[in-house]
Amino acid sequence: MTTTTPPRSMHELTRYLGLGSEDWIPYGRDKAKIPLSVIYRQPRRAKMVLVTATNPTPAGEGKTTLTIGLSQAFQHLGLKAAAALREPSLGPVFGMKGGATGGGKSQLIPAQDINLHFTGDFHAISSAHNLLAALIDNELYQGHRLSAKLRATDITWKRVMDMNDRALRDIVTGLGPGNGVPRQSGFDITAASEVMAVLCLARDAEDLIRRLGRIVIGWSADGPATVDDLGAAPAMAALLKDALMPNLVQTTEGVPAFVHGGPFANIAHGTNSLLATEAALRYADIMVTEAGFGADLGAEKFMDIVAPVLEAAPDAVVLVTTLRSLKYQGGAPVQEASRPQPDFLARGWANLERHIDNLRQYHVPVIVAINRFAADTPAELNWLTRQLDLRQIPAGIADVFGAGGVGGQELAQTVLRTMAASSNEFRPLYDSTLPLTEKIERIATRIYRARSVELSTTARRKLKTYESWGMGDLSVCIAKTPYSFSDDPAERGAPENFVFHVRDVELARGAGYIVPLAGTMVRMPGLPKEPAAYRIKVDPASGDVGGLMES
Repeated sequence: MTTTTPPRSMHELTRYLGLGSEDWIPYGRDKAKIPLSVIYRQPRRAKMVLVTATNPTPAGEGKTTLTIGLSQAFQHLGLKAAAALREPSLGPVFGMKGGATGGGKSQLIPAQDINLHFTGDFHAISSAHNLLAALIDNELYQGHRLSAKLRATDITWKRVMDMNDRALRDIVTGLGPGNGVPRQSGFDITAASEVMAVLCLARDAEDLIRRLGRIVIGWSADGPATVDDLGAAPAMAALLKDALMPNLVQTTEGVPAFVHGGPFANIAHGTNSLLATEAALRYADIMVTEAGFGADLGAEKFMDIVAPVLEAAPDAVVLVTTLRSLKYQGGAPVQEASRPQPDFLARGWANLERHIDNLRQYHVPVIVAINRFAADTPAELNWLTRQLDLRQIPAGIADVFGAGGVGGQELAQTVLRTMAASSNEFRPLYDSTLPLTEKIERIATRIYRARSVELSTTARRKLKTYESWGMGDLSVCIAKTPYSFSDDPAERGAPENFVFHVRDVELARGAGYIVPLAGTMVRMPGLPKEPAAYRIKVDPASGDVGGLMES
């Protein structure tokens, strides 16, 4: 689809936004970066629509496609629309899902470039992160910058790479004569890097440097050792200079899309950069953004981590669901979830209802989007829309994959009507003054519906240490499975009265949050049995890459 759709020229796209020729930096013929000074030149004016979802199947439910298609639907209705989205990570592209630029008639273009390296932002983030790791190991070996001598066992900073590789989760570095101080460490995926989170939450270059400087690299008897203590923030910021600028591309129907940053929602905070959101808010009348995985992860983190930093909340939340995801949550085997299964669909309703109730805790309007798939039957679609109608829940069926923006117009009209008829009295789930343990408990009991939280000895000790060093005001970014409200992916539907297990807690002070690790969640994914990499091929003559978007 995207290889044959004629895009707007970048000059035409930027003129549509009201940008002059000096207001953007071209990256080839079909990509651009927007300087930060240009972003803040305009006041905010757009309505913000946040797209989230029910708990997905492993294949995903088309949330990105729906986000793109909804922005196109608003354009069909005569509104100046824009989208703000995350950049794809090479881990999922070559792992489970393949490309992450939408699908059918609702895609980002140039999809091939966006899925493969794009403008180099992930490379810059990985380089800045690993520069810090190299400087830390050099300090252990040469030792003269830090006032408090750090031991190898005191270091908490790992390395990152943008690829799924389970073999790198636990490693030993520095082995061999002259190769430094041996220490146990590991790799995370770049999407889980604190440098990624810092870039995505920074308001400008000065804020970026401040946040980088606050990153904690380890602990001595005297307290935390930071990037500022090591003096590494300026060099890291130099590597991130261009990556900090949001990228501008477009959808298949010519809607401007600010695509920037890429933290995962299951192991990080799961939203595009604050700067991309700011650009869309200031250069459009309505903007559509998304939060990763289900609403228990991405949307909760948007509301409780991103919105307070942005100092703005969504004007409406669109909750994407599919028949197959509800049947999967109702107990259907994943390979059977696309077939007619009315009993499993009825049981899966509880998952959708839980997410609706959870989002309403934030006091923002909620609209359900039924993302229609080709295998969906009229009988099951009618059953689901009837359940929503009976409960007076605003909803619409969308087929933006098959029909583009036209297929999302009914949903877009429902969103506009709901926003016009509703008041937005946004309130986050917790106040920053709550103790860290109570913040974790509030998310676990009010969003996941756990009976209680069980903290390991290690997690309890770390939380106590963080608070003793004045970090109790940090937000909470829980890392857990996306396939269940609980920490057990097998517990589908709407489980309750369970114990939520936190085995460890990591610190991301530069990002402004802690990361409780729940269940068996790790921050470096592994490849599946049949990685998507095996179907991806390049045509030697044309350079075109095939297999990126297949599932």
